[in-house]
Amino acid sequence: MSGHALTRRSFLVGSAGVAAVAAGAGLVSLSVRGEADADAETDKRTEVVHSLCNSCSSKCGYYAYVVDGELTKLIGDEAHPNAQGKLCARGYGYSQIAYSPDRLTDPMKKNENGEFEVIGWDQALSEIGQKVNDIIAQYGPEALAMVQDPRPSGKYYTKRFMNALGSPNVYTHGAACNLSKESGFTQAIGAANFESDVANSKMTMFIGRSYADAIRPSSVAALQQAHENGAHIVLVDPRLNNSIAFADEWVPINPGTDLALILAMSNVLINRDLYDAEYVAANSVGFDEWASAIADYTPEWAEGITGIPAADIERLALEFAEAAPAASIEPSWRGAFGCSYANSGETARALCLFNTLLGCWNQPGGALFLPSVKAGDLDPAKFPEVPKVEAKMWGAEEYPLALSSMGTNLYVAEMAKEGNVKGLFFYNSNMAAGYSNPAQLAEDFANLDLMVVVDVQMSETAMLADYVLPECSYLERRELPEFVGGRVPVVSLRDQVLEVIHPNTRPADVIFTQLAEACGVGQYFPFTVDELADAQLRSVGTSLDELRQVGTISFPEKAYAYGKVPEWKTPTGKIQFTSEACEAAGLSACPVWVEPQVMPNETVGEFRLIGGKQAIHTHTQTANCEPLMDITKSYGLDRIWINAEVAERLGIADGDEVVLSNTMAEGPIKVKVTERINPTAIYMPSHYGCKSPDQHTAYGVGLNFMDFVPFHMEPAYGSAMTQETLVSVQKVGE
Repeated sequence: MSGHALTRRSFLVGSAGVAAVAAGAGLVSLSVRGEADADAETDKRTEVVHSLCNSCSSKCGYYAYVVDGELTKLIGDEAHPNAQGKLCARGYGYSQIAYSPDRLTDPMKKNENGEFEVIGWDQALSEIGQKVNDIIAQYGPEALAMVQDPRPSGKYYTKRFMNALGSPNVYTHGAACNLSKESGFTQAIGAANFESDVANSKMTMFIGRSYADAIRPSSVAALQQAHENGAHIVLVDPRLNNSIAFADEWVPINPGTDLALILAMSNVLINRDLYDAEYVAANSVGFDEWASAIADYTPEWAEGITGIPAADIERLALEFAEAAPAASIEPSWRGAFGCSYANSGETARALCLFNTLLGCWNQPGGALFLPSVKAGDLDPAKFPEVPKVEAKMWGAEEYPLALSSMGTNLYVAEMAKEGNVKGLFFYNSNMAAGYSNPAQLAEDFANLDLMVVVDVQMSETAMLADYVLPECSYLERRELPEFVGGRVPVVSLRDQVLEVIHPNTRPADVIFTQLAEACGVGQYFPFTVDELADAQLRSVGTSLDELRQVGTISFPEKAYAYGKVPEWKTPTGKIQFTSEACEAAGLSACPVWVEPQVMPNETVGEFRLIGGKQAIHTHTQTANCEPLMDITKSYGLDRIWINAEVAERLGIADGDEVVLSNTMAEGPIKVKVTERINPTAIYMPSHYGCKSPDQHTAYGVGLNFMDFVPFHMEPAYGSAMTQETLVSVQKVGE
């Protein structure tokens, strides 16, 4: 390991025992900034630079301590709403990506033998530019697409680059993350997300989400506060996740049946007249139609689907009614209905409607729409507007409920297979390993004329590319300001912490500006990232120099206040118990029961395969970090979970090696035998099974969840349905 890096010992000690968090025992934190200042070595040159973590989409703020050019400490930013003075294990561990011996260091091109060879930037940019223009000339700009995992500069520059070329096809990772959730929410309430006021609630239900495994430090703190206040915290999850440390009840629901639970609880509230009828009447449309549609969805009906006793379903509904409006079902993320099942989008819709029955929107302890701030208009002479692209992105017609801000990148793969997409760019995205079935995606991408990957390490997606362009790590670059919503919205900065370690790596803003120049659209990038950042900040009353001094600036004049009736940004201007768009897309106008695509047959030994995060990893992003993978190996965290009674029936003991298989894949893996999982399911963490030999730490550890998932898309919404798959288990040697 590099001499500049935090050692494994300092990482573990400094993070207050990360192994404890892996077991769900609590928060990971270094000291507060003041304590770190007191410990600073006065005889050496110490710099304190503000940055944003890049280990997940939360982008928590922190201060990096650099002593004589060496990264020594990371201290959570107390002013950042996601961090609140703390970082999680991933935040500390992922900082080591800067020093990784597996970093991409030079542009590379795949030669005729299928091997990568180092080339210069000038050659790479020139050849890519020529191929892009050839594609546009022959097929039009719609034959180009981009898949990117949104980061401060990347989400701006990738979209501007593609739009400058005339292509509307800019996609996020949403189809394998939160597309169904946010699209379903939008149909019901006109907003893609909300936040449960967990800390002040009397009751919060979490469906398939674990704050203690996610981790956003502020969320864990809120959950802990709720627990200490005596709130009733309910975890609905086939797997007993690590948030149980702060919860009162685990409901081990059958996978894919959350929709039935929500519909049955709604039925109880309506039939017993326990819902907020005045609120519903004033703020919604279509209630009577939905109430009629779910009249038969009783707790007894749901018991046979969910595996939850009818008495418990009824009790939970009554407890919600008693706690309302200081109660809600938390919005979740990827877990249960972000992208998981054939009914995920409809589950999201139903969740919003259940919360509406509670009258909890913008109420203390309820479900909140928090304010945010965004950059205003900029000088068009310095920052010229890109001509509006009139064409629709691929998949917009076929999956009309998918948010246009995300799109369904899986449909782009289908278009590559059919020859409609010829050139595909990836930024900070490992789609080929983590978005859907890797074998199918590799086959689809092989049909491209051009595939370009911008990344910091040789991912499985990069292995398939024609050109790989090396970005410097997030610690080696300054990015555009990140506007963060919250009780008090803020703007925060990822400043450059370290000097560029590998001189031939470049930041995203430079890479896409130079690609634009090579493609003949450089006129839309006549500015530096600093100039753009400063202009964005001046549009909200501050500047880059001011933000660099403090790291995070708040907007107290925009502070949240309870009680304000939300502006429902739906076509009707109200909460939609019925949606014309959903009906036009072939769904029911109001959310009704939709069966999962597949269900396990226990008599033949089938199980539903479910995934989920661990506290130390963000899918494939962090797997190649040595400090984090050391924890995985020390505690066997790559094991699959199987129910104890099921294991006994199959003759499987804890630690045994089994073969996990279905029609798409099979592989050996060790087992964790536990009572903490629904007997119809097998849990596999989603971080392992790396197939890139150039990722020496992650390579060959565990199995890749997506290998076992068919390539398919949720009707109307376009998500990957990542948990619509069945597997079998057999003990090795039998």
